[in-house]
Amino acid sequence: MTQHSRDTPQFYLTAPSPCPYLPGRHERKVFTHLVGDKAGDLNDLLTHGGFRRSQSIAYRPACDQCRACVSVRVIANEFRHTRNFRKVLARNADIIGEQRSAVPTSEQYSIFRAYLDRRHRHGGMADMTVLDYAMMVEDSHVETRIIEYRKRNADSGITGRGDELLAVALTDVLSDGLSMVYSFFEPSQESRSLGTFMILDHIARARRQGLPYVYLGYWIEGSKKMDYKGRFLPQQRLAPSGWLRVDATGEQLAEPQD
Repeated sequence: MTQHSRDTPQFYLTAPSPCPYLPGRHERKVFTHLVGDKAGDLNDLLTHGGFRRSQSIAYRPACDQCRACVSVRVIANEFRHTRNFRKVLARNADIIGEQRSAVPTSEQYSIFRAYLDRRHRHGGMADMTVLDYAMMVEDSHVETRIIEYRKRNADSGITGRGDELLAVALTDVLSDGLSMVYSFFEPSQESRSLGTFMILDHIARARRQGLPYVYLGYWIEGSKKMDYKGRFLPQQRLAPSGWLRVDATGEQLAEPQD
């Protein structure tokens, strides 16, 4: 029997299951394990090819007759705030983001649990325990960070820290950008548009770090859960010919982008 190196990826295909985004359809995924010394390089390569990370697994849709899931990355240096985005930033001017090592806390899980119960009660993550949450955060062989969003206090300008935790983002640091793996927020603060705020903050962070892109995962036209990602323009969407630019008018350009 041939023995494969720990650093040689082996790809697998899941059985069909109901699609969580488009009613009446079924999904399949191709996936591989992100382990070993080359996990970071592999995660970079696969993300550029439309994969997403979940713990130590990289996956992408491989549906038989559907190509609705489109990988999206925002062009950070060219992003322009709309009037609505500026309102979201103003609404959350009292929040400060703290980047930390990927270490789970009970405070994070409390918000995570409330978020699932309010917004994703029947989703695939609905039954996640505190141990499951810890695995989601810690089971990573790539460079991963937690960004906690807290309300500012009188000393935040000096300490860079805040008080009450309102939102959390689990983020991978890639060679060319930030990949938002998962984010959640306190559901009682829904009027703040914290999901949008966290994306805007990641775009600003990518700019400061000299990284060209913010990877948002899959945009699915017609899906209420995923369609919002198309608002962050200009962006690139992955097509069979490569990454295609979508400008501020929403028009997709024909030329593939590297």
